[in-house]
Amino acid sequence: MKNQICFLVFVLIIGTSGIFAQQNPQSAQKDKVLTGKFEEITRFALRDTFGYGLLRQVCSFGNRLSGSETLVKVEDFFIEKLKSMGLDSVYTQSTTTNNWKRGSVGRFTPVQSDEKFTIAAVGGSVGTNGVIKTKVIEVAGFDDLEAKKDQVKGKIVFYNFAFPQDVYDSFESYGPTGAYRWMGAIRAAKYGAVGVLIRSVASNFDDVPHTGSLGYFDSIPKIPAAALGVISAVKLSKFLSDPKNHNSDFEFEMDCRTEEPATVRNIIGEIKGSEFPDEVIVVGGHIDSWDVGEGAHDDGAGIVQAVETLHLIKKAGIKPKRTIRAVLFANEENGLAGGRFYGKSAAEEKVTHIAAIESDRGGFSPRGFSVASSPEVLGKIQAWLPYFLRTGIEWIQEGRDGADVSQIKNCSAIIGFVPDSQRYFDIHHSANDIFSAVNNRELELGSAAITILTVLISEFGL
Repeated sequence: MKNQICFLVFVLIIGTSGIFAQQNPQSAQKDKVLTGKFEEITRFALRDTFGYGLLRQVCSFGNRLSGSETLVKVEDFFIEKLKSMGLDSVYTQSTTTNNWKRGSVGRFTPVQSDEKFTIAAVGGSVGTNGVIKTKVIEVAGFDDLEAKKDQVKGKIVFYNFAFPQDVYDSFESYGPTGAYRWMGAIRAAKYGAVGVLIRSVASNFDDVPHTGSLGYFDSIPKIPAAALGVISAVKLSKFLSDPKNHNSDFEFEMDCRTEEPATVRNIIGEIKGSEFPDEVIVVGGHIDSWDVGEGAHDDGAGIVQAVETLHLIKKAGIKPKRTIRAVLFANEENGLAGGRFYGKSAAEEKVTHIAAIESDRGGFSPRGFSVASSPEVLGKIQAWLPYFLRTGIEWIQEGRDGADVSQIKNCSAIIGFVPDSQRYFDIHHSANDIFSAVNNRELELGSAAITILTVLISEFGL
């Protein structure tokens, strides 16, 4: 079996290596040169750890919520960093967005018990306006809420929906679980609830609560919402199921608030194309993070990989045919203002965006690229797969990924970098997302893979 697999890989490499040779007599030599360059790029990334060192600096500032002083400092840091890299241009785009503050108070406790529960306000939540003292009703999900809707009025609804573990790709579980964070307050308020608790959108089993955005409708009262650590959620369910606690009251208090809109900036650096400067390839991530942890994987990894792509291209001595543009998008977490602003600007710009690559799934080991494009473009990119064997990339397939780059219309390919997902929701939107949770080799292999794809698109177009 092992020999068969090796033979198939050999055939794949040889067969695909001949693709460019069939185009013109000089293509085979060009293919050989590129292969050598890509091996060099991968060695540079692993050896020099430029991106990993940059991430260490970024995380040392702390978390980067839109509207925070820390984000402004990190924006300034990247402007100076990009200017020091000898790029053809460095500039910013400014826009405004919501300015939510967590505050300093966040507690949920039973009135007549010493039981402790760990919570974090869900991003964008209103505060409690003092202490809410009432009972809690547990529901397993939205269907259970509908069944118990007549019991909800005046109570706190506790959504105890666990992260589904029976999937390979953990992002398959994010949608159904995240729905309670986004829609939970709306659905509960419709029946008169005065507050909401959700079991954290987390794949692990610690007691660190995970935040993230929630939604409100103007037509429905806005009620406060918080996430419980997984252990606290399990503990609360057990507490509520004990007959002696059926009439227990709880106190719920948070002082989160939304202030006047804040200015945020997209940070942009680019290398002009030597032959087709008006054809642009974007590589990016988002510069903001939630106000817990350090935003190392989400999305510190993505922004340093974008910057490292420019660094590796220059270090390898490559003169890209098309313009390579690194974009550090503002405000992805709680507004998408940066992505929307860039998308609008791109529509008015006298250039053609031929591809946009986003890294926003953490800095874990590379696995693949998801591509939203025509079948012809997808096939062309898939034919390049053998170039990525030394980076860990195993597949290139149809898919849609990248909230920021998806705002760019009429782009030939919207591409998401897809690393291994098994540990991502252990750290996502939580205090677990810190620099020490990132492995240097995994991060750097991702940078190498993104750089290789960027160079291939620049060299051959789409």
